[in-house]
Amino acid sequence: MTIARQSAAQLADLFQRERVAMADFLLALAEFDRHRLWLELGYSSLFHFLHRDLGMSKGAAFYRKTAAELVQKFPEVVEPLRDGRLCITTVIELAKVITAENREDVLPRFFHRSKCEAKAVSAALAPEEAPARRQVVTRLRLEEPRPSAVQPVEPLRLVPGESGSVAESRPPVSVSAPWPAPAPAPAPQRDSAEPLTAELRRLHITVSSRFLEKLAAATAALSHTHPGGNAEEILEAGLDLLLERQAKRMGLVKQPREKARPSAPEHVPARVRRAVWKRDGGRCQWPLESGGVCGSTLRVELDHIHPQALGGQSTVGNMRLLCRMHNDLAARRVFGEGWMDRFTQSAGRGSELELPFGAPPAVPRGPLPALPLGT
Repeated sequence: MTIARQSAAQLADLFQRERVAMADFLLALAEFDRHRLWLELGYSSLFHFLHRDLGMSKGAAFYRKTAAELVQKFPEVVEPLRDGRLCITTVIELAKVITAENREDVLPRFFHRSKCEAKAVSAALAPEEAPARRQVVTRLRLEEPRPSAVQPVEPLRLVPGESGSVAESRPPVSVSAPWPAPAPAPAPQRDSAEPLTAELRRLHITVSSRFLEKLAAATAALSHTHPGGNAEEILEAGLDLLLERQAKRMGLVKQPREKARPSAPEHVPARVRRAVWKRDGGRCQWPLESGGVCGSTLRVELDHIHPQALGGQSTVGNMRLLCRMHNDLAARRVFGEGWMDRFTQSAGRGSELELPFGAPPAVPRGPLPALPLGT
């Protein structure tokens, strides 16, 4: 046997082991996700566990998260992954179209497909009536683009410092051939953003006609305060109003009242909200076993370390910010799974998980297992 053949045989063996290892990894990951063990480790989602704890890139974490969710619903995809009929990239397209009703017919259609072929299969099975609505930042070319035979239409561009007008969509037209030669515009790369300056970015965004009508109405309404305002100025003014309203709702006002008004016992004073929010930086403070804190900024809520239903006070020292997932977990650790399940089913969830006054469950006597504040 030649050296080349020996090397090829070794590579084939390693490749087979890689497929088997990937299938075993996804099985273990599916079980890990089924029991939501990432939450016990302090992460707000499986994606954040893969990205932050295992050190995967965001793309790799997304692929494996999607595959693990698919394995939970359809265990029959494991063997095709193990023997090479499916790969991790085609699983993403398969997840878009497979259902309990069509699983037997759809799954074989993705065997031995490339990524592009899998996209074509999923598009044929579930064609989109409208292009995906997404907002991405793309690389801004500083030089003028060279003329080509086909000039594809790009999405609506809102560029800070440029005109906010919207260009009409036209089919691509050939400038050198007698017949039109349409070609799809390349999808913008999420990781290819490059600023024009330290402050300016180019934003590609696909919007509805309803959005454009609202943008035109807002431009007219603000024509006195923003004469000649472009799309960036109008949208930024709207975002400022939205953030200001959210800050007021969170009690983050700049000029608090000199004297606090009397309020219900369960009310958290605005000064406490401000202090806790500033101290925690608007991020979930649930401690990770590996060190640090969760840090999520999504669905962040105020939490009493010593529960309010058990006499905890609404003070800066007794409060912290938690994301909703970890706020719920903290309550379950104190009051138990059974009581919390009954409470959430009967009372639902508000903006903050707080127990009804006067109805705390029975808990063991002694110190509560309150977690320390994160940094």
